[in-house]
Amino acid sequence: MLVLLKPGTPEAAAADVMTRLRMAGLAVHRTDHDGRARIAAVGDASAVDWAEVATWPGVDTTQKLARPFKLASRAFRPHDTVVQVGRCGIGGRQLAIMAGPCSVEGEAQAFAIAEAVAKSGATVLRGGAYKPRTSPYAFQGLGEEGLKILRRAADAHGLAVVSEVMDTQQVALLARYADILQIGARNMQNYSLLREVGHSTKPVMIKRGLSSTIEEWLLSAEHVMAQGNQQVILCERGIRTFETYTRNTLDLTAVPVVKELSHLPVIVDPSHGTGIRDKVAPMARAAIAAGADGLMIEVHNDPDHALSDGAQSLYPQQFDELVAQIRTIAEVLGRTV
Repeated sequence: MLVLLKPGTPEAAAADVMTRLRMAGLAVHRTDHDGRARIAAVGDASAVDWAEVATWPGVDTTQKLARPFKLASRAFRPHDTVVQVGRCGIGGRQLAIMAGPCSVEGEAQAFAIAEAVAKSGATVLRGGAYKPRTSPYAFQGLGEEGLKILRRAADAHGLAVVSEVMDTQQVALLARYADILQIGARNMQNYSLLREVGHSTKPVMIKRGLSSTIEEWLLSAEHVMAQGNQQVILCERGIRTFETYTRNTLDLTAVPVVKELSHLPVIVDPSHGTGIRDKVAPMARAAIAAGADGLMIEVHNDPDHALSDGAQSLYPQQFDELVAQIRTIAEVLGRTV
């Protein structure tokens, strides 16, 4: 249920409402909008007399949160969430540009790519240290050594870091090096992992699962938020359909749909969405035009010899040209890079 307090309700009265709801066995979350508190009370709502709640001091109205994703819905939080990461507020006026290699392969590679993407306008360096690969014989990443390299390369060029966490035992380790904990598409419904990152103080980016609906995607965000971590970013990276020409089918309709349903920022990954280098730029431009809050782009200084995802990685010069194009589109939309 959603409990709306009257404008100007004293903090003591608001705290009393939340305490009484907790005593009824409900999990209580608060946000403020247009000068008044909005309290989401989640749990067994049938155990509470809501007609009586409406008479409590400070309470204006109560209403049902109809969506299964309560905390991620605009009914709870009408205004956009902005997740501050380094120099960029993701979800705000500035578009977030996350770029870097699929995998950290070594110090020289990471530093060269970090320098290139930073010069072009990226604010976040992406790179995998632990790689979930379909084949057990494929490159699995450099582990903690890769994270150390990624962190140093990012710091050297004023960038934040996003990297994937694969299981619950890695969360504390990733949190030492990364500014954003990425949940990969294969782990979108790994509920133990979602709950664990929900206890972290680091922002969490959830990639949409290969065969997941928008509602399932938002419910994955709900698992994180229900544990107390409200810093959630969604990433559309393509879904699996009958089409085989591209690696995945990049569902750009998800961007305006999610922006209507939820207050959470939405990033688009056209690299995994297409899997084809020359298709990345047009889909990146389309993503920004569709209302995305940023992009996640794979960039490699020698993609033909990359240890993973070379075919979809842009050369630094191609990335530089793309960011220039994104700046033009952003200006039309009243946004910046």
